[in-house]
Amino acid sequence: MPGAAIIVVVVLGALFYSQILSSLGSYLVKAGPPAKADVVLVLDGDATGQRILTGAQLVRDGYAPQVLVSGSTGIYGYYACDLAIPFAVKHGYPESYFVHFENDASSTVDEARLVLPVIRKQGYRRILLVTSNYHTRRASGIYGTQAPELTFITVAAPDKSFSANGWWHNREGRKTFLYEWLKTVANWVGA
Repeated sequence: MPGAAIIVVVVLGALFYSQILSSLGSYLVKAGPPAKADVVLVLDGDATGQRILTGAQLVRDGYAPQVLVSGSTGIYGYYACDLAIPFAVKHGYPESYFVHFENDASSTVDEARLVLPVIRKQGYRRILLVTSNYHTRRASGIYGTQAPELTFITVAAPDKSFSANGWWHNREGRKTFLYEWLKTVANWVGA
């Protein structure tokens, strides 16, 4: 009897693999449309510039007056925000949109611990949290847990290699999916 159950599971997996993989990818994405806020917070961790450009566009569209750009160290001695902001300026956004936030975070949890005191000190209550699409569920959970008194509106920046409904079609998408799921499970177990 156990052999028959395995065969049924394998057949169902083969028939519905696309829906199963899409569901697993979709779980990682938890974002919505933007709304008016006190500030845009762009999280570190995007080497393609999509997060900073998404944050800048939110300011241009009138959702918030400025973008707080988190940037950790490690890129040839530079803070990531010191590279991201000129990238956005090069793409037509005024430098006045951006506030540097240099830090030494090595994870999203560390980043939240470092940036939240700054947000509280500035009196921000509603924050547009901008991160890559695949990172939205985990990031919103971390920030919501560490600052339940604040309102975070999570906005997804596109990622060129990850889409919830097709991440398995390219190597970078598969790597992104695997790493984000590993980090998600690590957060669940407190690692």
